Amino acid sequence: MQKLYSQVEFGFKFLDKNLKVLMIVFAVIWGVTTLSYWKKYEWNPTSMVNFGKEFALQNQGETPSSAILFKGEEGDLGAGYDGQIFYYFSRSLSNLTLNWPKGFDESYRAPRIGYPFLISLFGFFGKYFSILGMYFWNLFLILLSFFALRNLLSEDSKHLSVLYLLSPFALGSYYVLVSDSVMVSLVILAYYCLKKEKNLFFVLLSSLAILTKEPALFFLFPLGLKAVWEKDIKKAALIAATLVIPVAWHLYLSYRFPNWRAARLTEFILPFEGMIRYFESIFTSFSAQISWKESARLLSRFPLVVLFMLGSFLPFTGKIKKGWEFRISFLLVMFMIGTAGFYHFWSVYENVSRMFTLSLPALILLADEDRSLIKKEYILLTIALLGLFLIKALFITKPMLYQIGLG
Repeated sequence: MQKLYSQVEFGFKFLDKNLKVLMIVFAVIWGVTTLSYWKKYEWNPTSMVNFGKEFALQNQGETPSSAILFKGEEGDLGAGYDGQIFYYFSRSLSNLTLNWPKGFDESYRAPRIGYPFLISLFGFFGKYFSILGMYFWNLFLILLSFFALRNLLSEDSKHLSVLYLLSPFALGSYYVLVSDSVMVSLVILAYYCLKKEKNLFFVLLSSLAILTKEPALFFLFPLGLKAVWEKDIKKAALIAATLVIPVAWHLYLSYRFPNWRAARLTEFILPFEGMIRYFESIFTSFSAQISWKESARLLSRFPLVVLFMLGSFLPFTGKIKKGWEFRISFLLVMFMIGTAGFYHFWSVYENVSRMFTLSLPALILLADEDRSLIKKEYILLTIALLGLFLIKALFITKPMLYQIGLG
């Protein structure tokens, strides 16, 4: 294990010292993943948005005329995937309205206006520019946040930033053009601004990160705790200020949607229900005859269970007093994963893997604080997951039923 980790660490250090090579590696991984997806759907970039025919019919005016629309498999009515929600919401913003797109549950999606807002800046020029914006922000922000994170690390830890850039979880988020990678990138950029005392940018970026996806609080909250513990009132107030814009938006939602309530998110907290039912599905499959691709699809989530177990113990290793704010952040991510239900998360690889995205920058920053942290198993499995994800994306994932446009 140590020998293998030494080889991986050597690779990280080589790439860190040769940033041009690292950029090529990043471009190849993300590029090949993108092109493999487009190839399945007539090289159409709209395919990664995952428009569902059911929702495209309800929002015809904002659906691109040549968009790939998924018809769905038996029983799912062509519902598509989450990327379309951000797209349609962004179209409302580009049209200078706050009308919620038809057919979608606003109860826990409407608070996440951050990513649609960014997309809408491109959407002023048309529907296809909205889709361009989805690609642009995922790529631009992860690269920008990589350099920000690398700048924050000590010389002995800079090579760990390579793990952040090559994250299989960020890649998985990009693969379906959703908001996890964007949120984490914004959090890292906000933290960079905090460390560099760019207070206004810190508040704005942190607020945008929270409005992109609520787990941004898992990183910001421990920073606030540390400021209070150190009696740094100015910093504590600054971190608290990041809640002003999100709270204002939530107050608007409570007025705009009378049935909306922030506590709706607590309905997704189901301790270990997701993993228990996942194991049940594995044992059930033993008595059923399923193809090797279906078996691979089912078992692809098992390494995530192992990663969760490793991650649950990792913050308790090393010198506990060092980097304790990042330990709390890491544990909050593990809590989110451990309480994720089966139907919404553990039933689909992409849904649960994206939940690990924030764990990597928290781990890297913690490792920079505490060199005695036992981290090699978590890092090695993460690298293995990158390889498995590429195999899954390139060779296992099959095309779904689709049509081009509504005509």
